[in-house]
Amino acid sequence: MARRSGSVFTGCGTVFLKELADHLGSGRMRILEWLVLLTGIGAVYTAIQDLKTTTSQDPFLFLRLFTNAHDPLPSFMAVLGFLIPLVAIGLGFDAVNGEFNRRTMSRILAQPVYRDALLMGKFFAGLATLAVALVSLWLLIIGLGLIMLGVPPSGEEVMRGGAFLVVSLAYGGLWLALAMLCSVIFRAPATSALSALGLWLLMSVLWPLLSRFLTEAIFPTTQLTLLTGPSYNQIVFQQMLARLSPNTLFAESLLGILDPSTRALGPVFMTQLEGAVMGNPLPLGQSLLLIWPQVTGLIAGVIVMFVAAYIVFQRQEVRA
Repeated sequence: MARRSGSVFTGCGTVFLKELADHLGSGRMRILEWLVLLTGIGAVYTAIQDLKTTTSQDPFLFLRLFTNAHDPLPSFMAVLGFLIPLVAIGLGFDAVNGEFNRRTMSRILAQPVYRDALLMGKFFAGLATLAVALVSLWLLIIGLGLIMLGVPPSGEEVMRGGAFLVVSLAYGGLWLALAMLCSVIFRAPATSALSALGLWLLMSVLWPLLSRFLTEAIFPTTQLTLLTGPSYNQIVFQQMLARLSPNTLFAESLLGILDPSTRALGPVFMTQLEGAVMGNPLPLGQSLLLIWPQVTGLIAGVIVMFVAAYIVFQRQEVRA
């Protein structure tokens, strides 16, 4: 058992380094990085123009670089929620079936490389590539803020920025694991990519509409709710359905960590706000507690997708 564990880690490390070098040097990755870079810088630049007038008033100025939106561009947070899945899917949609199509899978597994080492190496290489891209983008945004605003970030802003990177990496890891699952299930890379992109469009565009429709079907609107607004049951049920989407979990997590004035991510009763000063920022620890369920959901999604890919891959025939 100890010998096999050592072989798994050795094989995983070898696959990781090879795949990481391939990702960082590939033309596909450069195109995806430029797409994220140009869109992100455009969103941040327009936010900086608005923030120049609030430099002496806002104690969390650098966090506004991520959350402020200016027409026609959305906020940087919204841009990342849209583009991170595209980058993750681009890294993982042919991770496994590409080896089958090149007829190299049986040759790789003929070496002292286990299937789990191969799958883990490919997954962690994609995750490391995402991490390099996100950290580089984050440092670039901080540099732009320093140059154009002339104000350094506080220690809490830096720590919240680090938490933002962790949440973004978990979000990207979920879509990477999903893309690898599609790569294991489908032998054709085009089918794998379309399946992953279709699920992304379902979760990001159609799921909010479906959750609203299901809520209306189960809790029909009455004359009272037309006058007073949605009932508590409607709000809670629709929010529960919406949180089945990784996009909602990611958006709520970033809202809680990048906007310190956020005190709740769901319906709140007035009795829960007794003694609270509205608009007063939460400490970092309280913000982390607020988003902990959402982050846990994202990490659980990564584990479920990766385990599903592992189980399917273990049952496949790999001989050419």
